[in-house]
Amino acid sequence: MTAPAYSFRDADLESPMLRALNWAGARLAGAGLEVPSLTSEAIIRAAQKRAGSQDLGGDSFREPLECYLQAVRGEADLSLFGRLAVKGMLVESLRNRIELARWAREHPEVRDERIEAPWVIVGLPRTGTSLLSILLSLDPNARSLMHWEGARLIPPPTLATAAEDPRIAECAKELGQLLELNPAIGAMHPFGATLAQECVALFMFDVRTLGVETQAYVPSYGRWLQSCDMAPAYAQHKLALQALQAAQPTARWVLKTPNHLWCLETLLESYPDARIIWTHRDPGKVITSLASLVNALQRTFTNRRDHLATADEWLGKSRFAIESGMAYDDRAGGDWCQHLRFADLMKDPIDAVHKVYARHGETPSALHVRRMEVWMQERGRHSEGRHVYDPEDFGWTYDGLAEAFRAYRERYDIPQEREISPSRRDPAD
Repeated sequence: MTAPAYSFRDADLESPMLRALNWAGARLAGAGLEVPSLTSEAIIRAAQKRAGSQDLGGDSFREPLECYLQAVRGEADLSLFGRLAVKGMLVESLRNRIELARWAREHPEVRDERIEAPWVIVGLPRTGTSLLSILLSLDPNARSLMHWEGARLIPPPTLATAAEDPRIAECAKELGQLLELNPAIGAMHPFGATLAQECVALFMFDVRTLGVETQAYVPSYGRWLQSCDMAPAYAQHKLALQALQAAQPTARWVLKTPNHLWCLETLLESYPDARIIWTHRDPGKVITSLASLVNALQRTFTNRRDHLATADEWLGKSRFAIESGMAYDDRAGGDWCQHLRFADLMKDPIDAVHKVYARHGETPSALHVRRMEVWMQERGRHSEGRHVYDPEDFGWTYDGLAEAFRAYRERYDIPQEREISPSRRDPAD
């Protein structure tokens, strides 16, 4: 049976109930009533009430929160459902921040945890980062952040409680509801409560993150994020890992997000012994797929239908990330990370992991290799559909994008990928 094919155009909200909700919201907006309130004061009060504490563990989140909300109000054109979703996302982020700060006060020993030599994957989305992070975290001595942990961190799950933690079912239910509303995104990106999550989720606690930009078109916030000090976000990131590690000891973390690429100095100040891997793939395929994915995510929450502006915004973000990484590469002298081409990873994923370990004078254990073999045999048997995308949808061509990123491709010897048949699912999606 052929899996259904989805593009970003298949992500429109079809629920009669939610369409009626949005219709009512439009009438309220027309009468000058903005429901719910998207002010920083309203969101902070809601987070404090939900967490049962007034202490936000510092004020570093206030500037990014206000910057983001100002962009949402002025640029995103959210539907009522979108406003509810964005408010809920921000309230939960600050709730996590409050609860983490309280947990660290009540358990000061968590700050003694040492996050040693974490694997940190910094490649753009769609470059094999999910596959690589899963394979690395199959090492019995390593682990990734799971989706449900990033969604509701405190209390950190313990060795005794993690397997049956009720937050897993709660997260799975929420994700199931999202995929039911928007099945297209299930074909474009893996979702699951116990799947590895991008560690960018921990930056959410300081509202300095690419994660909030996938929900809404907020270009002014994006410009602010590219130049802001990311140290407060890394402080939240590290404290969250320390709390999780104190409850469930691990030898090494597996972390990933392209957000690291434009603040590599801050990353290495926080984790000086980080083992950084930069995955590389033809930007034509990467950026076209990413533009489709983000448009699909945003269409659930907005009245906007200008898919070109969203695509161009993420083209700019991708260029900024790549150029920031290349500039750091120049300054650092080339030995700060390991470069891994997507083509090599996909040709033989387990061999690629062997080479990643070999760079540090190590080899995967026999158990780790066996676990990777079994996982690879199982991989791909449960597909939610096929993601189809075309650069012409966004006013681009693959050759044009290849030329625009010529310096990057030549520097890291990245082959240009030709168009994939629409009958075959892109293995990185």
